[in-house]
Amino acid sequence: MLERIINAVSGVLTDYVMVATLLIAALIFTIATRGVQFRMVGEMCRLLVRSGRKSEPASSRHNHSSVTSFQAFALSIASRVGTGNLAGVATAIAIGGPGAVFWMWMIALLGAASAFVESTLAQLFKVKGEKSFMGGPAYYIMKGTHKRWWAVLFAILITLTFGFAFNSVQSNTIASAYESVFAFPREWMAIILTVLTLVIIFGGIKSISRFSEIVVPVMAVAYILLAAVIVVMNIRSIPHVFRMIVDNAFGIGQAAGGAIGAAMTMGIKRGLFSNEAGEGSTPNAAATAAVTHPVKQGLIQTLGVYTDTLVICSATAFIILCSGMHLEGHDGIVLTQKAIDASLGGGHNYGSIFVSIAIFFFAFTSIVANYYYGETNIRFIRNSDILIRIYRLAVGAMVYAGAICSLDLVWGFADITMALMTLCNLAAILYLGRYAIILLRDYRRQLREGRDPVYHSSTIPSIAKETECWD
Repeated sequence: MLERIINAVSGVLTDYVMVATLLIAALIFTIATRGVQFRMVGEMCRLLVRSGRKSEPASSRHNHSSVTSFQAFALSIASRVGTGNLAGVATAIAIGGPGAVFWMWMIALLGAASAFVESTLAQLFKVKGEKSFMGGPAYYIMKGTHKRWWAVLFAILITLTFGFAFNSVQSNTIASAYESVFAFPREWMAIILTVLTLVIIFGGIKSISRFSEIVVPVMAVAYILLAAVIVVMNIRSIPHVFRMIVDNAFGIGQAAGGAIGAAMTMGIKRGLFSNEAGEGSTPNAAATAAVTHPVKQGLIQTLGVYTDTLVICSATAFIILCSGMHLEGHDGIVLTQKAIDASLGGGHNYGSIFVSIAIFFFAFTSIVANYYYGETNIRFIRNSDILIRIYRLAVGAMVYAGAICSLDLVWGFADITMALMTLCNLAAILYLGRYAIILLRDYRRQLREGRDPVYHSSTIPSIAKETECWD
């Protein structure tokens, strides 16, 4: 009964309202920025390489912050790469057909403009914390619109989405992977994950963060290399896979069921879950960076959308479609595991074992990161230690529930909260987006003058009081 209600609400809210709003906002920002996500790719790469080599030249203006532009980019990539890339892509293909991949690409290419705007705004309206900057939608809504109720609403929605809904998806994915490969009981995995989560969020987050900084990138690189090997092994099938994706995207020669509507909605929903463009989560990380101009971090975070979807999600899609396992009735992380095993051949399940290990680290570190998003926004509403303790216990309960619930139930719940949060954020950036456009013009003007762009609050006098970090 509960699952039917959640799926019905999710169907209306995400398949129609969120998908339409996402596309409209993406088109508006693409036109308003004159395709910033396409024409400034070279500048994005230059900024990323430079920020990886050294700190910003003028970072002395922000000497209390220890977070570089590259570190903020890495933090956002770490939160993106994981369940969405391995399980989300598989779910999209299983339900929407191969054409879902095409629409996943489209929402990444167009939605990158929304990602640019939201991350630029996060930088513009960031505030000074004890050790680094803080910011995100709750802050730019509060400071840009002076409507606290709107900012509080977003803070509540991101807490529900990341702290509860997305964490249930992460634990469900881990439980499914280990049940499929090792026949490990879901109930035991639920207990293990819950205990580990509570131990970490109640005190051990620093040590696990240091561990994750090493393990997660290694796992991500290993997965990309594995995908590259499988694609090379099936190189002759790639033209057929591309043709299948495009044909199915427009309802031509349906290869795995799913008309154009299903392909579009599943591609956009799972694409958003993975790359988070316009969702309102990435700006929380983008705001922490010390840069000389807000546009710099906006451009770098735009590149993160491409890295997530066009590289990693595409790798998973090619593995699944080359294997033909999407026709076998599997779903979620199990489909990805079966596809890798089929592609490697030999009757072994080495691929499934690797994916199980990788998804444990990807998903579990995402649980910790998701918890952090929630705590940050709860403290924005009210800085209460009692409230935080209650939140931590609730997160543990959702991790347990997610591991033992059905795949459709946890994804349905996640889709509803994600849609509400995304709509709240899109309304804000559509209202405040004019500031990002002004900043982009200012940035390009300084580039044409041969200068390293630097922003001062006096550039937009009307909001100078609200942008104290740029005095």
